[in-house]
Amino acid sequence: MRVSRLMLVTLRDDPAEAEIASHKLLLRAGYIRRIGSGIYAYLPLLWRVLQKISAVVREELNAAGALETLLPQLQPAELWQRSGRWAGYTDGEGIMFHLEDRQGRELGLGPTHEEVITALASDLLRSYRQLPVNLYQVQTKFRDEIRPRFGLMRGREFIMKDAYSFHANEDCLKQTYGQMDQAYRRIFQRCGLRAVAVEADSGAIGGSASQEFMVTAESGEDLILAAGDGRYAANQERAVSLAPQAQPLEAAPTAERIPTPGQTSIDALCEAHGWHPTQLLKVLLLLARFENGLQQPVLVSLRGDQQLNEVKLSNALSLRLAAEHGTLLDLQPLLPDEAAKQGLQAIPFGFLGPDLSDAVLLGAKSWAPRFERFADGTATDLKAFICGANQRDEHCVGARWEAFGGAPISDDLRAAQPGDRCVHDPSQILEASRGIEVGHIFQLGRKYSTALEATFTNESGVEEPLWMGCYGIGVSRLAQAAVEQHHDANGICWPTAIAPYEVIVVIANVKEEAQVELAERLYNQLRLAGVDVLLDDRPERAGVKFKDSELLGIPWRVVVGRGAADGQVELVQRCSGEKQDLSAEALESTLLPQLQLERRGILLAEAP
Repeated sequence: MRVSRLMLVTLRDDPAEAEIASHKLLLRAGYIRRIGSGIYAYLPLLWRVLQKISAVVREELNAAGALETLLPQLQPAELWQRSGRWAGYTDGEGIMFHLEDRQGRELGLGPTHEEVITALASDLLRSYRQLPVNLYQVQTKFRDEIRPRFGLMRGREFIMKDAYSFHANEDCLKQTYGQMDQAYRRIFQRCGLRAVAVEADSGAIGGSASQEFMVTAESGEDLILAAGDGRYAANQERAVSLAPQAQPLEAAPTAERIPTPGQTSIDALCEAHGWHPTQLLKVLLLLARFENGLQQPVLVSLRGDQQLNEVKLSNALSLRLAAEHGTLLDLQPLLPDEAAKQGLQAIPFGFLGPDLSDAVLLGAKSWAPRFERFADGTATDLKAFICGANQRDEHCVGARWEAFGGAPISDDLRAAQPGDRCVHDPSQILEASRGIEVGHIFQLGRKYSTALEATFTNESGVEEPLWMGCYGIGVSRLAQAAVEQHHDANGICWPTAIAPYEVIVVIANVKEEAQVELAERLYNQLRLAGVDVLLDDRPERAGVKFKDSELLGIPWRVVVGRGAADGQVELVQRCSGEKQDLSAEALESTLLPQLQLERRGILLAEAP
């Protein structure tokens, strides 16, 4: 391909809409263009990148025995209603675009395909002799993000590879899960990415176990907590740790109420009275909204130095209430204004104790009349503590759970923090890094097959639900994550395996016949050797062409300049900046062995 025919439009300055480096560079280098909020056109250069990533994904999935298919993007609501996910995905802050057809039937644009593939399996897979089966697709998905941002990282339309496996038993599911884990590791290595596997929360997809693959990058939205010995890593949503030891509170046998005017925060209380945060109990008030319309006030007790992990609380709430009330749609902190709208003025915000009476909810217009009470283990472990007295401007010093009729059943509700001790080895400390999620694998178990009655006949002739796994890779997100991990001040540094072109031949001066002739010869020679090569034949200054080649991130640049008359060229490696002068005749023998290694992701360690 000649650059003069590439429809190349680069930008000198960073676009105002872009916040992170990869987004800026993809826009500046002419890889993408914004069409609307969270909606981007993949221009020819990026489409080549996406095709190369997809080819790597297909090779590894096919090698693992998976079968490629293509599922419909329009999905009937009835399937999602049967699985119990329709309300959660379409109501409140749900992420599914949904619509009605002209007959009034509800449909959704697929953010994921568990329901569709399970319905197909129920029709096609009837016997254990057909199992296991692993089906995958590469196609566009849709998610109505509340706040689209960072370009392709959090878009409303994106390309994804999703796979779904079906099994006769759990052991077979675990075996395929392990095979997919290894396939994912090979995919990311071949694409030139440094990715780490971490324990993850299964979220709305569900399942008994799941693992995310994170590309490490400072701009990542996810916080990874990992042990220094490499034996534990998890997304903060899922991470567990040992909290710091609490400082014991020397207190009288009975609690004492003391005035604390305006002291509504842990910091204010500690500053005013010399207390330590671990001696305090903080009580949080939240409101959960469920599929059947229930609005449930939730009271959560935490040790004063700890932070709530809302994902863990949501999971605990769902486990306790979803069977009766349906999907948990929303969980938000409860603010005084919301209480006032319910006609409740008696809730002493800022001075709540764990024994806050259900009576304060009497007269609520639409809330449940009692609290669901939760406590983190760090709170229930306290023998004596300081807490709100359920009276404005007052706290209790020396409160004990026994006085409240005992502590609630404890859950792990705290957010693990960098610096916490590890559960598997208390001598190890959790260290933090940022990551971009590019892949996620799940052991779904029988959640969907039971809901959609996808059964098979086992070896004993008895029908039972299929065992399932699912496995996703964000193809378009992976492309941008590669840029986030591989760039410098001058532009993108694509790993060779997924670069739109491997080599760019630059004619320093197109008015020099010797340069044009040699560049054309080398261009055609490399093409015949199977190299993805660009020829920059534009009538631009050499400096402009060099800057564009660095911005584009082509891994190798061949400069045909003043040495052309003597058959000499300059070879420049983009990621290292290393230059070497060599004869045109030696170019192919020098470059091809290097490209063959890089196509396999072998030289990953040398990339920036």
